[in-house]
Amino acid sequence: MTADRIPVTVVTGFLGAGKTTLLNRILGEEHGRRYAVIVNEYGELGIDGGLVVGAEEEVFELNNGCVCCTVRGDLIRVISGLVKRKGGFDGILIETSGLADPAPVAQTFFSDDLIRQRTRLDSVVCVADARHLLARLADTREAPEQVALADTILINKRDLVDAAGLTAAAAALRGINPTARLLPSTRGDVPLAAMLDQGRFDLGRLDLPAEDEDHEDHDHGHHHDHGRHSHGIDCVSLWLDRPLDPTRFMPWLQQLAMERGRDLLRAKGIVDLAGSDRRFVFQGVHMMMDTDAGRPWAADEPRDSRLVFIGRNLDRAELAEGLGHCRADAP
Repeated sequence: MTADRIPVTVVTGFLGAGKTTLLNRILGEEHGRRYAVIVNEYGELGIDGGLVVGAEEEVFELNNGCVCCTVRGDLIRVISGLVKRKGGFDGILIETSGLADPAPVAQTFFSDDLIRQRTRLDSVVCVADARHLLARLADTREAPEQVALADTILINKRDLVDAAGLTAAAAALRGINPTARLLPSTRGDVPLAAMLDQGRFDLGRLDLPAEDEDHEDHDHGHHHDHGRHSHGIDCVSLWLDRPLDPTRFMPWLQQLAMERGRDLLRAKGIVDLAGSDRRFVFQGVHMMMDTDAGRPWAADEPRDSRLVFIGRNLDRAELAEGLGHCRADAP
């Protein structure tokens, strides 16, 4: 971990949600910072690249559609070239196609050694169209995945909906991804300090909400299922107040990522491992998992384990049972 790694912000969101407007706002503000912009286009013409203003030499277009293996290679090549430039950049912004799953972009920063040494994935920002959000969540596969991957969600075009519409949009987003921050906006008018340099993928800064008192108590552990929606994405939160045996928990987490990685969109957790005075932290995208021994447990904080899994076809009971077998006092 080096402090001078270039922060990378991934901007995702469905077609017409306002991603390019947000990028133009970031580039047009008087913040004195230099950003390189990478635009992933769907199709052969990089149209959006022409809409991004004020950054003629810093815009790179990745064509040929979704960021899959082919374009991920292009992404590594472009970023590798960027980090070698004299003068460098204060940050890199990646705008994914509105039809793309942003997960392969995020995975690049977990899997490539050079990219990890010189850059750091800072956050995934999803721009959601408040007026059409519910329809897109219902009739597309990509929109729910974009929401699930995000750690910050702009509920954009709030001026086009009434208070009830804004509330409904927020509830739908919370149902998919209860850990993301929701920021209502009009034309992306959110303070840049609320979106950039957030360190949302920095394991040292990872935090999860404390367990609330409303969950059903079961064997000194709670679990909460935020429900399966029409888009098939579940969020399962698990809480356990007993230390976990590292020789059981680590293989369980590794096996979960390997066997269920395709369906596991996001995973994050703060875990109390028996015999350690430090918080064990992890987060991942699909089967790519980043783990680390975090800061020491504070004397006044409860030593418990909080885990959040967001994905398709997740079995809450199976996950809770598997975690229960990892308890240090389990038979």
